[in-house]
Amino acid sequence: MSYRDVASRPVLVWACTAVGARMPVAMAPLALVFLVRERPGGYSLGAALAAAYVVGEIAGAPVLGLRLRPDRARLHLARGLACGAVGFAGPGLAPDAHPLVLCGFAVLAGAAPAAATGALRTLLTELVPERAAAQALSVESMLMAGVWAVSPAAVAGLALGVAPRVPLLLAAALMASSIAGLWLLPAAWGGKAGTGSGRVGGMPLLRVLTGVWPVYVTGAASLALLGLAELVLPALLEQRGIGVGWSGPLLTGMAVGGGIGGFVHGLRVWPGLLRTRSVVLMAGVSVCVTTAALSPSAAVIAAALMVGGTLQSGAMLTRNLSLRDALPPDALAAGYSVMYAAAGAGYAATGSLAGGLLRAVAPSTAMLAGVGLTLALTAIGWWGEARAAACLPRGADRAAASAEAGGTAPAPGPAAGVEGMGARGVEGGG
Repeated sequence: MSYRDVASRPVLVWACTAVGARMPVAMAPLALVFLVRERPGGYSLGAALAAAYVVGEIAGAPVLGLRLRPDRARLHLARGLACGAVGFAGPGLAPDAHPLVLCGFAVLAGAAPAAATGALRTLLTELVPERAAAQALSVESMLMAGVWAVSPAAVAGLALGVAPRVPLLLAAALMASSIAGLWLLPAAWGGKAGTGSGRVGGMPLLRVLTGVWPVYVTGAASLALLGLAELVLPALLEQRGIGVGWSGPLLTGMAVGGGIGGFVHGLRVWPGLLRTRSVVLMAGVSVCVTTAALSPSAAVIAAALMVGGTLQSGAMLTRNLSLRDALPPDALAAGYSVMYAAAGAGYAATGSLAGGLLRAVAPSTAMLAGVGLTLALTAIGWWGEARAAACLPRGADRAAASAEAGGTAPAPGPAAGVEGMGARGVEGGG
């Protein structure tokens, strides 16, 4: 396996478009906090605006994803990204507006482009040969890790060095530029028009998507754990007597680890079923976060977070590959959008858990509680996938394992794709 099949002009255009669409997402929460921090109650208002933005994402991703039609993908995405650009530009142009107005803009900025992640991911896999799907998703993981590593520093530098409104105006410009990039990419992908009508292969789309709920559960768990580490990190450093200013470099290291994990995952075919690999990787992430929670050394915390980011990237890739195996092609964009919402919900839930626990327990204890919750979610997701696989015809799960190890599996029918979660050989052919 190699990345040669992914190195093409269409993928480069896709990457530029994806950065324009996704960097504003990475910038948004911190940019909203910096925008209002000098107003009375600024930090509380900033947290509320960031929460409104996340709520918009969580609500918008599944709703808009379910309405996305593969044959009209470009128009659908352009409308969403245009409305999202307006949502970012509004607070930047009117930073002193009433909090409810700012909240409305934040919800719009989060909700309107929320289907873009799933749609662009689906489009990426259409731009490469079938055998290179795993490498394409690894490239996406590396690209997004870079975006998340750069965004906090960019927001802080522009807000403090130029003006608090500048990060949001930059986000609006980036999102608007991604609309232009869409016109250099295919207007549609290989799915059929039936997705937008709410049916796939004669079955209701909602039923198709809910049939793969275990993948969403473990997908949420894979992001929730490091999300908890990220949110609790400043308080943990203070507890250990380490300067809170180190939180930025440590989180950058975690993002760099994510990029490394994405690269390594795409270098070869990995043995075992996707659900098994996911559990192993999530166990490794849990060990890393536990080590960071218990260690008094800044160096050990940094190493644990970087390794944890590497493993988490691989875990999230297994979830995306599992979703690609489990769903018919026509339902993939909607499925990725639901996964995006599930991951956002997991992140929001860990944020709420951390906020509640930090009032009563030490930061290290709050992180350990998050580890326990994540392991429980991982176990539930694995059980659901294993139970679904047990419903397959005899030998089908073995065929899935063979496909993941480099063989070829037949395309699933509705029963196999929805209830059995069988493989389509996305990692084969390398």
